[in-house]
Amino acid sequence: MKPQSKTAIAAAALVALTVSGCSAGGGDTDDDTTGELDTIRVAVEEPDRLMPGNHFASYEVLQSTFTALTAVNEDGELQYLQAESVESDDATNWTITLKDGWTFHDGTPVTSDSYVDAWNYAAYGPNAWVNGGQLKNIVGYDEMNEEGSEVTELEGLEVVDDTTFTVELQNADRQYPFQLTLGQTALYPMPASAWDNLEAYEMKPIGNGPFMFESEWQPNTEINLVQYDQYQGDEPTVGGLTFVPYLDTTVAYTDALAGTIDIVGLGANQAQQAEADFGDRFHALDAPGVDFLGFPLDDPRFEDVRIRQAISMAIDRDAINEAIFNGSQIPATSLTAPSMPGDPAGICGEFCEFNPDRAKELLAEAGGFDGTMELLFVGGWQQDDLFQAYANQLRENLGLDEVIATPTSDYAAFTERVEQGELDGPYRARWGALYPSVQDTLHSVYTSHGDGNAGAGNYSSEEVDALLAEADAAETLEESYAGYEAAQERILQDFPTIPTFANRYLFVTSERIAMLPSVAGVVLYGQVEIAQ
Repeated sequence: MKPQSKTAIAAAALVALTVSGCSAGGGDTDDDTTGELDTIRVAVEEPDRLMPGNHFASYEVLQSTFTALTAVNEDGELQYLQAESVESDDATNWTITLKDGWTFHDGTPVTSDSYVDAWNYAAYGPNAWVNGGQLKNIVGYDEMNEEGSEVTELEGLEVVDDTTFTVELQNADRQYPFQLTLGQTALYPMPASAWDNLEAYEMKPIGNGPFMFESEWQPNTEINLVQYDQYQGDEPTVGGLTFVPYLDTTVAYTDALAGTIDIVGLGANQAQQAEADFGDRFHALDAPGVDFLGFPLDDPRFEDVRIRQAISMAIDRDAINEAIFNGSQIPATSLTAPSMPGDPAGICGEFCEFNPDRAKELLAEAGGFDGTMELLFVGGWQQDDLFQAYANQLRENLGLDEVIATPTSDYAAFTERVEQGELDGPYRARWGALYPSVQDTLHSVYTSHGDGNAGAGNYSSEEVDALLAEADAAETLEESYAGYEAAQERILQDFPTIPTFANRYLFVTSERIAMLPSVAGVVLYGQVEIAQ
């Protein structure tokens, strides 16, 4: 099992804030200003690291400090940011042309070398950068990650000139431009000065984005970013960002009510109270994430696909959504999020619809179920009500007496049990895509090399692999989406997981915030509109 899969099993790589914690300090309510624009205060979890290619939980800060090559607009269409163009005739050999005149926060130009040097360092196995796998499809990545490798440069990268470089992929990929968006932080550029002292660079990252560090990062304290006045992209609507680390969502929530913090991310189970307390300052943003239940597929009791289908049809997603999430989430009808281009809504068909009578029939046809069925979930993550609801429904709708919902002591204990295969039933899983494409979810969860494959009980299928490869290599985006739909159809024949809810990321804001713009669940902090 890949070490990265720990994140995929229960939380996935987050591209939107879900704070968890006790404030490092609420701060005062006076507005900071840069020029005539106000600074906004954002609750975050404590960053683990501030290196774009080597972090787990620092997305909000890094996405504000850097600008990606491309972006996806609210209609799911590709836009160019730092890139002037990303082109290919065969979906294997890509030419990336950069916009001229862009600079880093130290005033040096953003060049082809800024990307190639950063990508090579992130991809080199001995450097052990956790996000290096985002480069795994580039020719030469495998050689750079062999044991004892001394190959330090990707063969598939070549600098043509200061604003042009080429990328050769190991496998054709029509979705490649979508992978260059803001969630894939290992693909950000780094200035030449970074390589003089990486430790110092991490304490004050120098990016190419709309905001720059005001001072060095001090762990467990506020992070202050100010507007970069030479930024070549859309001018920010705020003068700066203050990221405030919290250890407890409850404290951040209270601070938002008091107006001492402006933007706070919430868990889905907080929706009802938040909507009551904040009214139209409660925001549910469609996101590229999906919750599902995984299975120990090597357990003979779950081997028959009808068992898994019966469990799915015995779950009343609509009732749970209203009772637990106040209607804020989206009952799943496919394996991917409906906010993603190419999502085939409804493809799950009857097996994602509540039908207890048919569920009992399927269970009987499969020979019934013997023994205790344990539903495993992460303790301390406020999932108790959700999994008790699942257990209650399975007991009632399938006529099973021994269905229990079991929390682990914490996240580490949960991942250990999953990795060791110590499972007696379905378990909590989730995948949040790092880039807005159904490709990411399908490859990550339903192939043996995917970082989220542990959440699917290590499911794999040669037929599915072939269908995904065909979709990747399609001549047009439309043809690739048709190919991914065919792959979903084939996966659902095996029904290795139970898709439960497509995600919406939840936020509350102070009265200072008039508009909270977002794309694919990610808040665009630099475009927030402040109330007059």
